[in-house]
Amino acid sequence: MTQDGGAGEVRIDRIDGSTFSIGGTNITNTTVHHGGTGAEVPGAAELLEAVRALRVALVHLPRSADRSALDAELDEAAGELEEAGEAGEIRPGLPARLRAALQRWAPVVDSVNAAAALGGLLASLGS
Repeated sequence: MTQDGGAGEVRIDRIDGSTFSIGGTNITNTTVHHGGTGAEVPGAAELLEAVRALRVALVHLPRSADRSALDAELDEAAGELEEAGEAGEIRPGLPARLRAALQRWAPVVDSVNAAAALGGLLASLGS
C-alpha cells in the first residue's frame, strides 16, 4: 500500500501475509493471510462478505454525500457478487472498480477496519 502525493489518496497493490494500517486519528490494524501462490484467491462469496461488512461499518459514520456515494458503489458491487452465486465467479473489472472506490473514498473509510479487510482481499486478487 502506498500513499500518493494527493490528499487522502491510497493505492493498494499486493499484500502477502503482512500487517498494514489504514487510519488517521483512529488507526486500525488488520492482518491478512492469503497464500502467496495465488492458489487461495478469494471467491465471490468471500468478497461479498467483505463488501457487506464495509457497508455495515459505514452506517456508524456520519452521513455525508461521500458516504452515500461509496455505499451506492458497494451496493452495486454486492449485487454483482450475489449474482455470481454458487459459481463464485467474480466479473472481470469488479476488483479494479472496488479498489478505485476505496482509493476515491479513502477519507471516508480511513479508520474503518472493514475497509482494510476488503483492501486485503482485493490485493490478493492481483491486478
